[in-house]
Amino acid sequence: MKKVVLKLELSDDKSKKKAMKIVSGLSGVESIAMDMKEKKLTVTGNIDPVDIVGKLRKLCHTDIVSVGPAAKEPEKKKEEPKKEPEKKKEEPIKDNQVQLLNAQLLKAYHQQYYQQLHQPLAVPTHYRSMEEDPNACVIC
Repeated sequence: MKKVVLKLELSDDKSKKKAMKIVSGLSGVESIAMDMKEKKLTVTGNIDPVDIVGKLRKLCHTDIVSVGPAAKEPEKKKEEPKKEPEKKKEEPIKDNQVQLLNAQLLKAYHQQYYQQLHQPLAVPTHYRSMEEDPNACVIC
């Protein structure tokens, strides 16, 4: 489970509805929340942040604000009080892992984005000279 926070540059409710429709159509999404004042979209579930941003980039400019583990429900913490001290010992390690994961996702996102921008447009053509083909068209 991941919680991804994205910043979108939306102008009106129509584009907000389109963004919500795009994200809700992705597999693995459990919940979506939109804050129009700050123009932030929060998506929770088993999802790839690069895929979400790739889809939303077709609609508007999108930036990844944060990626991290989803918050767990407080009811589960009450049921399992013995496991909480163990989790506290692992939290500093998880913070480092989350930062490393964020860096890796951002790097993958930039690689995918710039590969799309810098693809060659045309295949170079081959020119024939008079020496290679004596029957070639020659303009005098």
